[in-house]
Amino acid sequence: MLQRKMARAPIILLIGVIVAVCYPTAIANAEQYMKYKDPKQPINKRIRDLMKRMTLEEKIGQMTQIERTVAADHVLKKYSIGSILSGGGSVPAAHASAETWIDMVNRFQKNALMQRLGIPMIYAIDAVHGNNNVYKATMFPHNVGLGATRDPELVKRIGAATALEVRATGIPYAFAPCIAVCRDPRWGRCYESYSEDPTVVRSMTEIIPGLQGDIPAGSPKGVPYVGDKVMACAKHYVGDGGTVKGINENNTVASWHELLGIHMPAYYDSVIKGVSTVMVSYSSWNGVKMHANRDLITGFLKKAQRFRGFVITDWQAIDKMTTPPHANYTYSIETSINAGIDMVMVPYNYTEFIDGLTYLVNNNFVSMSRIDDAVKRILRVKFTMGLFENPMADYSMAKHLGSQENREVAREAVRKSLVLLKNGKSGDKPLLPLPKKASRILVAGTHANDIGNQCGGWTIQWHGKSGNTTAGTTILSAVRNAVDPETTVSFRVDPDPDFVKSGKFEYAVVVVGEVPYSETYGDNLNLTLPDPGYGIINNVCSSVKCVVILVTGRPVVIEPYLAGMDAVVAAWLPGSEGQGVADVLFGDYGFTGKLPITWFKNVDQLPMNFGDPHYDPLFPFGYGLTTEPVKAN
Repeated sequence: MLQRKMARAPIILLIGVIVAVCYPTAIANAEQYMKYKDPKQPINKRIRDLMKRMTLEEKIGQMTQIERTVAADHVLKKYSIGSILSGGGSVPAAHASAETWIDMVNRFQKNALMQRLGIPMIYAIDAVHGNNNVYKATMFPHNVGLGATRDPELVKRIGAATALEVRATGIPYAFAPCIAVCRDPRWGRCYESYSEDPTVVRSMTEIIPGLQGDIPAGSPKGVPYVGDKVMACAKHYVGDGGTVKGINENNTVASWHELLGIHMPAYYDSVIKGVSTVMVSYSSWNGVKMHANRDLITGFLKKAQRFRGFVITDWQAIDKMTTPPHANYTYSIETSINAGIDMVMVPYNYTEFIDGLTYLVNNNFVSMSRIDDAVKRILRVKFTMGLFENPMADYSMAKHLGSQENREVAREAVRKSLVLLKNGKSGDKPLLPLPKKASRILVAGTHANDIGNQCGGWTIQWHGKSGNTTAGTTILSAVRNAVDPETTVSFRVDPDPDFVKSGKFEYAVVVVGEVPYSETYGDNLNLTLPDPGYGIINNVCSSVKCVVILVTGRPVVIEPYLAGMDAVVAAWLPGSEGQGVADVLFGDYGFTGKLPITWFKNVDQLPMNFGDPHYDPLFPFGYGLTTEPVKAN
């Protein structure tokens, strides 16, 4: 009996040693296991696990978006910043390569991941007609031109191509699409709108699954979805295209019925298609700033439409809630966050925002439940897009920037966006399509050989810029590529009448339009072409058969000059692939585009939209002459 007890003693001792050694290890492993880092866990469990570990400071950091120029290493580590952006024209270097962009984004991400909980940041950029801040990116036609195509499937492919080019620079978040309904072309952002007609705008929300990926069948309504592409952002919620006299950031006067019938419908489609984020408009609705409108942000978007992504402000938008801007920043923070804003595009004075919101929470002006709602939405998007598993940008994607495949999609979009307004003077046979074989032809105009003018605003810089700003094919180059090798092409920006008369030209191509602009800088109450546009038209078209190509972001005044033009084409802002203009001009493809917005006779008629009692346009909404392709030209 004694021997048996003595035999057990070493065994018990051994077990004791094992327990003593293993128990602390088991405890340590349990502590090291963090549910939010486990991709096998359901997203809601990951969110809850992470949020219970977060301090108030870390939560408010997630609600903060700052500009890249203030995103210093210590800032990202200290404040748990949720997102960084490039403002218009904010780049790591002039003519930066895709690899240089990726280097920058990954550097920011490494610093963000060094924060206590290792929450990755989201880098964001305005990619409103391609990855338009980036040199040598494919610049697609602006939205007004895409609206003229009436081709949602094409726009979805443009979304997919844009996603590739945004990912090519290491960026996972695009501030697109703008789903404004432009009701007055005097508005400086009208070219960012697909149409004055909400039905057309709704159809163009197909760009969202192009950007993000097709939402899986059976997905719950309103839950954001991002495949291996980029987050999209439906903007600007809501009524931005309906302001009085088209004044940017102004007041939209509309009944509830008009708001729901004109400006809201595309948001229904965007939410159903799984859009990740919604950006709120600077503008007001019936005198109430949208960033302060709790009924529309929380009540209608989040509750009625069941939107589960996050709501973001526009650039310094909460500052603009007061007059003058930033006059009472504490009020702006409190009112916007309580209205339902989840992430604030600060973008510079982040300590003032973080300190201000912290004070408001600690003193019960903003509830902790409101903060938790915002952070839950932001984390949902980050988990959904796989950012915790794959936070670093992939250099293998760099090859997609400005690829030939994407440029071919853009060229197709240019072809389909062109609207033929006139083709031949009364009693004359049609001028278009033009013959490729001619002895001498003239190309003239300020926009014929200017890639910057051709691309418009939001290109390389915020407002865009005239000149040789990026890679692409100008309309002049496109004409030279298209015509017969024996055809002599003469080019003058502003030819004098004697040169035109003596040149023995068989026909002329005149390319004029607006100079690049964006936002408030594009607001225009007269909508005339800048000099010397009309003078060029007169000097050329009075002496030789001419087609006038209008490179504009909206309809412009063309009376009383229209009678002197043989043919007129609305080319909108076609982007980098000018060859698409020549494809149709010379008959390789036919004209098919339809006006997405009413072409007025004079600005005194504005605002004037299809269906109005006083509707008396020069060319009505939906107008567009057609031509057939020429098989052998």
